[in-house]
Amino acid sequence: MEYIGIQAQKRRNDFRSMLLLFMFPCLVLGMVYIFFLLLAWLGFIEETETEGHFWLSVNSVYLNSVPYVLGVVFVWFTIAYFLNTYIIKVSTGATTLERKKNKRVYNLVENLCMSQGMKIPKINIINDESLNAFASGINERTYTVTLSKGIIDRLKDEELEAVIAHELSHIRNHDVHLLIVSIVFVGVFSMVAQLAFSTISSLSGGSSKKKNDNSDGAVILVLFLAIIVALIGLLLATLMRFAISRKREYLADAGAAEMTKNPLALASALSKIAKDPNIEAVTREDVAQLFIQHPGNKAEGFIGNLGGIFATHPPIEKRIRILEQF
Repeated sequence: MEYIGIQAQKRRNDFRSMLLLFMFPCLVLGMVYIFFLLLAWLGFIEETETEGHFWLSVNSVYLNSVPYVLGVVFVWFTIAYFLNTYIIKVSTGATTLERKKNKRVYNLVENLCMSQGMKIPKINIINDESLNAFASGINERTYTVTLSKGIIDRLKDEELEAVIAHELSHIRNHDVHLLIVSIVFVGVFSMVAQLAFSTISSLSGGSSKKKNDNSDGAVILVLFLAIIVALIGLLLATLMRFAISRKREYLADAGAAEMTKNPLALASALSKIAKDPNIEAVTREDVAQLFIQHPGNKAEGFIGNLGGIFATHPPIEKRIRILEQF
C-alpha cells in the first residue's frame, strides 16, 4: 500500500477533526428536534390554537431548549476532551512505565523519535500478559504510547520496535487527535441511551408498591423515545467513526514500515498479537478502537452489543499480507 505523505495525512485528519467538531452539535440538535416531534405526535406537548399548531408547538419548545442543549454539549465535550487522557488511563488500567526497569523500551522509543524529529511521548504499561498497544493524546504534552506487559516481554526487539513505530505513526499522522474527538462525539449518545435504558429497567422492574401507573407509564414512554433517538444518533456517529477508523490502521502500518525499513518485523508482530490480543481491563468499545488490534471480542453492556456490529479494525490477516508485499 502506497503511504500518503505525512503532511497530507495530517491535514486530512485535522480537517476531519474540525468537521466532526462542527457536526457534533448539529447532530445533537437534530436528534433533539426529532425527540420533540415524537413527543408532540404522542400528545406530550400542548398544541397552540393557531393554524399550523403542531409545528408551531414543536418549534417553540425546541427553540427554547436550544441554549440548554448547546450548554450541556459544550460542558460535556470540554470535560471529556480535556480529561480524555485520564479517562483512557483509568479505562485500560495503564500506569507509567519506569525508565530504570525498562531501558530497552525507552531506547527503542527514543531512537525512533529522534530519527523522525518527533518529541518523545509518555510511555505507559498495562499489566496484562496479552499482546497489545495503543497511542493516545491530543497534543505533545499528552501524547502517550501504551504497551501491554505481554507485548514487551514476548516480542523480539525488531518486532517491538515495529509496533512502537506503528503507534508513533498514529501520533505523527494526528490519528490520535481525530480518534479522541470521535470517542467524545459517540460518547454523548451512548451515555444518553444507557441512562434512559437503566432508568426504564429500574422503573419497570421496581417494587410492587402502589404507584401511579399512568405517571410511570408516561415516564417510561418518554425514556423509550429518548433511547430510540439516542440510538439513531449513536448509529450515525458510529458510522462516521467507522468510515475513518479502518484506513488509519493501514496507513500506520505503512508508516511503521517506512520508519523502520523492516515491514516483515511488523507483520511478524501482528501475527503474534492476533493470537492473544485480549486486554481484560478494556470493556469500553470506544477505548478498544485505539489499540493496534481490537483487545477483546466486544465491549460489555447494552451499547457494547450494538457497537460490536461495526468493526473498527481491518482484518489483521489482510494487514499482514500487505506488509509482506512491501
